Amino acid sequence: MFGHEDATVLDGLRRAYFPPERNQLAAHLTLFHHLPPSVADELKHRLIGLTRGAPAPQAWLGGVMSLGRGTAFRVESPELEGIRAELASAFAPLLTPQDRAGWRPHVTIQNKVAPTEAKALQAQLSADFLRRPLHIKGLASWWYRGGPWERHSLHNFA
Repeated sequence: MFGHEDATVLDGLRRAYFPPERNQLAAHLTLFHHLPPSVADELKHRLIGLTRGAPAPQAWLGGVMSLGRGTAFRVESPELEGIRAELASAFAPLLTPQDRAGWRPHVTIQNKVAPTEAKALQAQLSADFLRRPLHIKGLASWWYRGGPWERHSLHNFA
């Protein structure tokens, strides 16, 4: 989860450029695409352990990134990479091929558009882009309910 100011800016960009019929979520940074429901309690306890009393990890919006048919901001954060690696190790046998393939931290602003539209937005956003800090407020887990998402747990950093 992002701090209020960053969430407002990123959500605004997502609303402006993500096809509205496909935009079901607020701007977010995905650590894993799928963990089985059977690990929900363990995941919640691990997230509590990673966040309770812990300072927010340092992170930056590091640049504009192509998704082929979309656009994202690359996120740079060795501390978040460490958190994800710890969770990936704990749940290694249960990770999907997509989650085992590695992690490219990013915030999707646009997706499922024509490549020319994506390239145009990438050029527009890159023109005046400056690397800047990104406030990571906390970690959350979500249930996918066939379209809508339902929050499972929410954990703020100190």
